[in-house]
Amino acid sequence: MAPAEFISLKARGEARVTTIVLAEDHNLVREGLKYLLRSDKTLKLLGDAQDGLTAVDLVERLNPDLLLVDLMIPRLHGLEVIRQVKKRGHTKVIVVSMHSDPPYVNEALRNGASGYVLKDSTSAELLEAIRTVAAGGRFVSAVLTDLVKSSTGKKLNSLAPDIYGTLSARERVVLQFAAEGDTTSAIAKKLYISPRTVETHRAHLMKKLSLRTQTDLVRFAIRRKIIEA
Repeated sequence: MAPAEFISLKARGEARVTTIVLAEDHNLVREGLKYLLRSDKTLKLLGDAQDGLTAVDLVERLNPDLLLVDLMIPRLHGLEVIRQVKKRGHTKVIVVSMHSDPPYVNEALRNGASGYVLKDSTSAELLEAIRTVAAGGRFVSAVLTDLVKSSTGKKLNSLAPDIYGTLSARERVVLQFAAEGDTTSAIAKKLYISPRTVETHRAHLMKKLSLRTQTDLVRFAIRRKIIEA
């Protein structure tokens, strides 16, 4: 929005338009969210993605105010999407997920998300989350806040870092793809790197996490909620 347009909006007492990129791989959910966002004149949907890598690329190119992202999204896990987006600019992130387990919420907030909303929430709650985060606040529904506090005895986002935090961003991505069963060649094609580089990342992450076999790797990924059993 041009400065003159923004001044005109303020002069008329109208709300500033919040720009958004949406990342969701399920077609029905994505279309429903797009309809909701486009029905509110204070929101502007700049683009939508069906996988994590595309989401990061769209955020980098379009520089939206907010990114709405699912955690279990193909090609790049939602947690890694959050990390990369937070490193690249001012865009704030709201997770829209079906998972209400405390580890999901804690990890999302720890890695930079400003909001966490369940997919079975009302449209009013999602819009409230968008407005709250756009204004600089944090939004987590009351039920999620209670669940996380009761499970940890601590405030949200206060857990100490663990060994997973020693992995580089690329090592985390390789870990996810390897845990999902992708071959070295398949991972190389997805990340546009050589198979040898993939093997190097895999060797490093296995050493850092003290893992010896593919089974160990998969078990670790399941425990960390990186993939689902």
